[in-house]
Amino acid sequence: MVEVNQNLIRKNITGGRLQMVYRMLEEDLEIQTLLKMSNIMAVSRMRYNDHGPVHSRITSGTALEILRIIGKYRKPNMISDHGMEMEDAEIVVLLGAYLHDIGNSIHRIQHPQHGCYIADAPLNRILGKVYGRIEDRVKVKCEVLHCIYSSDDEIQCLSLEAGVVKVADGLDMAEGRARIPYDLGKRDIHALSALAIKRVEVSEGGSKPLKIRVYMENPAGIFQVQNVLMKKIATSGIGDLIELTALDMNGRVIMGGS
Repeated sequence: MVEVNQNLIRKNITGGRLQMVYRMLEEDLEIQTLLKMSNIMAVSRMRYNDHGPVHSRITSGTALEILRIIGKYRKPNMISDHGMEMEDAEIVVLLGAYLHDIGNSIHRIQHPQHGCYIADAPLNRILGKVYGRIEDRVKVKCEVLHCIYSSDDEIQCLSLEAGVVKVADGLDMAEGRARIPYDLGKRDIHALSALAIKRVEVSEGGSKPLKIRVYMENPAGIFQVQNVLMKKIATSGIGDLIELTALDMNGRVIMGGS
C-alpha cells in the first residue's frame, strides 16, 4: 500500500527513457510557465484547487504506480495496439499525466481541448529526442493527446493509459487538494468535504487488481469521492479493475469495500 503524494514520482522514475522524459518536463521553461499560468487562471482567478506543477507531479507518480499494478492484468494499448514496450506505455502515462491540466492556462472551460493544441509543440520537442522513427513519435503523441483530452469527466477513455491518467488525477484529494473548488473562507460542503480527506492509498488488490483507499476524518469527505473520483472512474474504462473503499481514520469502512 502506497500513499498518494509527491514522493511517488521519485519512486516510479527508475531511469532509462522515462527518466529522460521526466527531466525534460521538469526543465522545459515553456511547460513550467504553462503550469504556473494554469494555477493563476484556476486558483487565483477562479478559486479552484491546485492545477500546477505540484498537481502534475502527484498525478504523474500516481499514474505510473497504477499502470504498473493494472498492467499485470491488462495490456496497455501501446503494447496491444502498437506492438511497443511497457516503457513506451509509461512514457505516454507520464506525459499525459504531467500535461493534462496545461489547458487551464487559457481557461478552465474546455481546458482539455485547449491542452491538446498547447501540448503539440512541447511534445514534438520532447519526443523528437526520445524516438528516432517518425511513426513512433506520432503514435506516442496521439496517445498522449488522448490522455489529455479524455481527462475531462464526461469523455470516455479509449485506452488503458488514458484511464490510468484520469483515475490518478482524481486521487489527488488529501488535505484539501480535492478537485472540486472551494473557498477557504466558507464552510460549505465543498470546503468541508475537501478538508475531511486526510490520506489516499493505492495498492494491488485482492478481488480486483487495483485497491484504492480514501481515509477521511468525517463522512463529509464522501461528497468529494462521489462527485469527483467516482465520476472519473465511471468514464475511465478501467472501473472494472478497481476496488474503492472510503474509511474513517480508525479504519472503519464508510463506503464500498468487499
